Amino acid sequence: MDVERYDRTRPAYPPELVERLIAAAPGRETLDVGVGTGIEARQFHAAGCHVLGVEPDERMAEFAWQSGIDVEVAKFEDWEPAGRRFDLLVSGQAWHWVDPVAGAAKAAEVLRPGGLFAAFWHVPEPPEEVADALADAYRRLVPDAPIDLKSVPKQPSDPYGPLIVKVADGLREAGGFGEPERSRYDWDRVYTRDEWLDQLPTFGSLTWVESTVRQEILAEVGAAIDRMGGRFTTRYATVAITAVRD
Repeated sequence: MDVERYDRTRPAYPPELVERLIAAAPGRETLDVGVGTGIEARQFHAAGCHVLGVEPDERMAEFAWQSGIDVEVAKFEDWEPAGRRFDLLVSGQAWHWVDPVAGAAKAAEVLRPGGLFAAFWHVPEPPEEVADALADAYRRLVPDAPIDLKSVPKQPSDPYGPLIVKVADGLREAGGFGEPERSRYDWDRVYTRDEWLDQLPTFGSLTWVESTVRQEILAEVGAAIDRMGGRFTTRYATVAITAVRD
């Protein structure tokens, strides 16, 4: 994983989500689980929170630290809080890597009464021409791939629905939280050809593909974007699950 590319190209989270979570928390002490390169951590820091990140990937943790975020390297389930307590626990694009029950139990341990748990994810939907160009090139050039991008559905009405159900069940089983709640934020972002091609290699379907093949795929997607005038709008849904510590 090219961590600099990841940080440069992955989108930030809707300001409305950040504002809502901060307003619902009893204070500003924030723990970011799976902080990655610090994308959401910097947003919460800029909004006045004191943020501590936990991140198992040393390269990402180093990048986040260099960007001004305090980070401790560990899997969240194994991380030692050393008696520290937080008002808000956030996890952007990462909680699916955490055991749903053990992670929820650790979250209950480190949150103060009234503290807020919040996990959230992005779901992008580029125009059909862009998505189809990627899927067609991927199918032809990576015939042994474990996934067929053509079979991946367009943005569903309930993005990450099964995952959010799993997270909610984990929170209930672990105990210590009120009933989980869902929220969704729809927004758009305009991409130029170069911006989209810069982000594509960070997607899981392409991170493992051999470099020369990946460049061929990007060239075909780039040609499709050129035919659209060199820029396009991608629809995003950001979905979140929250729960208050009893």
